[in-house]
Amino acid sequence: MPDLLPLFLNVTGRAVVLVGGGRVATAKLQQLLAAGADVTVVAPAISDEIKAGGPGVRVHERAFEPADLDGAWLVVAAATPEVNRAVAVAADARHLFVNAVDDPANATAYLSGVVRRDAVTIAISTSGAAPALTALLREGLDALLPRDLTAWLARAREERLVWRRDAVPMAERKPRLLAALNSIYADAPDAATRVPWLHAPEDSWL
Repeated sequence: MPDLLPLFLNVTGRAVVLVGGGRVATAKLQQLLAAGADVTVVAPAISDEIKAGGPGVRVHERAFEPADLDGAWLVVAAATPEVNRAVAVAADARHLFVNAVDDPANATAYLSGVVRRDAVTIAISTSGAAPALTALLREGLDALLPRDLTAWLARAREERLVWRRDAVPMAERKPRLLAALNSIYADAPDAATRVPWLHAPEDSWL
């Protein structure tokens, strides 16, 4: 497996084709809709939940055709390996990336395990080789993140405005951010309210 380029896509209002109509496709549809995608679903048999997908979902209850990918920005294949392969071939001809669910041989894009907290998104991938490990890592990171991440984000935004105003060099920004985040807990009544890994030497951030 070659090294992958981690990338976050803005699919809001953009056409995404989902090939498949079963349980896995239903779960992928929810992910796509949460990201604001305009989704077309194609499959001979489609779940009632997908059919009731609501605004932003078009359903074609029939076999996949290569022309279904015309005008798409992204393709998700959640069908049989044979159908996924046909989707991959059609996508390759159109220079489209394909997320083939649990089918690395027919995939050129991999949806990762995602932790979303406030405006912070963390994605984890094992290049499709170990999805169960991806899920475990996601749960571990979710447990590690501070509950008050909103305060961290607000402080980071405030600090960034100062850095830009004062032309603070890039090399000095991470240590300054570390100090600013630690200051949130300066008046904490006991150590239990602090974030252990945040209180590290500044040079560990360089």
